[in-house]
Amino acid sequence: MKKENIDHGENFEWSRTSEDYAKFRDIYPNEFYNYILHLGLCQKGQNVLDIGTGTGVLPRNMAKYGAHWVGTDISATQIEQARILSKDKNIEYSVCSAEELDFPKESFDVITACQCIWYLDAKVTSPLFSKMLKPKGKFLILYMGWLPLEDKIARKSEEIILKYNPSWTGCNDYVHPVMVPKEYLEEFHLVKQEQFCVDIPFSRQGWHGRMRTCRGVGASMSEEELALWEKEHLDMLERVPETFLIHHYISIAVLEKQENKET
Repeated sequence: MKKENIDHGENFEWSRTSEDYAKFRDIYPNEFYNYILHLGLCQKGQNVLDIGTGTGVLPRNMAKYGAHWVGTDISATQIEQARILSKDKNIEYSVCSAEELDFPKESFDVITACQCIWYLDAKVTSPLFSKMLKPKGKFLILYMGWLPLEDKIARKSEEIILKYNPSWTGCNDYVHPVMVPKEYLEEFHLVKQEQFCVDIPFSRQGWHGRMRTCRGVGASMSEEELALWEKEHLDMLERVPETFLIHHYISIAVLEKQENKET
């Protein structure tokens, strides 16, 4: 995959990270899920579509609250892992890009896009998501990121990534509202936007795995670069405690389908 506004147009491929995703990316804290529930969303009686579902982290963790979930992703290997991890849950998965989804009109109460809004073609997906949502349906844009300017371990991890992949643009994050492309405001009202900080516990292995699933590492480095990164990152982690907290922030935007939209 290539996006001109991401990593200076360098190629990245999520299918290369699927097994690591399955092991190391189920890290959202209770505060994340409770925030969604307190909005009255993703609960019993609702149909929810998760865009860019990856290995199905959001559906898997929220299925117990009674909503019917559908997860879609462009990567077949991500969906393969999602199905394996969800084998005891009633979740539907399919391989499809967000821009090519073809669900019937007003199929869903909620659409979620977690960690993926910048990969979507908003000109295409804005009217498409509006069409697939019921009247007053909600579109949730969700994000959680570490804070390298406030966390020494996260900062050092970023420095090592940039040493081997200077094209990576996912660095130097800070607390700010999650991206809401202007095209969505043609179909939706922005109801709410909020950010809050959380500390996420990791072991050395868990943080190393989380970093390996980063777009700038496992999805884009050559085998030689990845081997060099692995060694240096693991060496760095030998100098920190076996378990530690990484400072993160969560950023959520709640959009509601505009009334009287032609769908």
